[in-house]
Amino acid sequence: MQGGSEAASTQFVVGTIKIWGRPVRYARHDPPHAETTLLLFNGIGANLESAERFITSFQNVRVITFDVPGVGGTPTPTLPYRMSHIADMAAALLDRLDIHKVHVFGVSWGGGAAQQFAWMYQERCLSLTLAATTSGAIMIPGSPKALIRMVTPRRYSDPNFMFKNAAHLYGGTVAVQQELMREFVEALDHGTPVGYIYQLIAMVGWTSWHYLSRLDLPALVLMGEEDPIVPVSNGRVLTSRLKRATLETMPCGHLFIITMPAETARRVERFVLEGL
Repeated sequence: MQGGSEAASTQFVVGTIKIWGRPVRYARHDPPHAETTLLLFNGIGANLESAERFITSFQNVRVITFDVPGVGGTPTPTLPYRMSHIADMAAALLDRLDIHKVHVFGVSWGGGAAQQFAWMYQERCLSLTLAATTSGAIMIPGSPKALIRMVTPRRYSDPNFMFKNAAHLYGGTVAVQQELMREFVEALDHGTPVGYIYQLIAMVGWTSWHYLSRLDLPALVLMGEEDPIVPVSNGRVLTSRLKRATLETMPCGHLFIITMPAETARRVERFVLEGL
């Protein structure tokens, strides 16, 4: 590993590496018999530890993820950025790790980054999985109450706010999975309020609508049946635009990679290794 440092836990290695002269915190999960690599783009305000249970559920796929600027252990930049910057950062990270081709996974906000990466680096993408996400500005909005709660950084900085609003915000089974939600909240290192705002700014005016039909790769779209933030209809929009996409629903809300980590990982792993 060039120019980086790593600290390991069981099958989940966290490290810091310099990209363009600035530290970027990343994680990798390396099962003993990993046959290929999955690049994961996380949700808004979510650091890499928040997805650890999902990531470590993969048995035969290597997983790489990183904290975007201003979240977790990656410092907040001086100026806002666009989705193209996140795609370039991911490509630079893969270069430093000597990984060329990857399967791409994006959840929620990270679904936008995943689509941007797949468009800008098509030659590096083996497949695309989009979870609980949209095509950006051209989307079918969810519950107004859920969207209002979502845009506030309090959902990551204030645990009481998270617990109180989890059911209305995320839907599904989070209301009855208090221990799992507590584990999720305690794992979060949401970074700075400015970092959170920069993530919101990155999505302003962004859309993948105009290029989705030109992405010629296998795609799996996973949506939560009870998602109040991103209704299933957005998954139908994505699959209608992508050439080789399949839509499936999960019996949960917006956070199914958290509430159903093993089940979701198994479905994604089967797609990555065997196809649709």
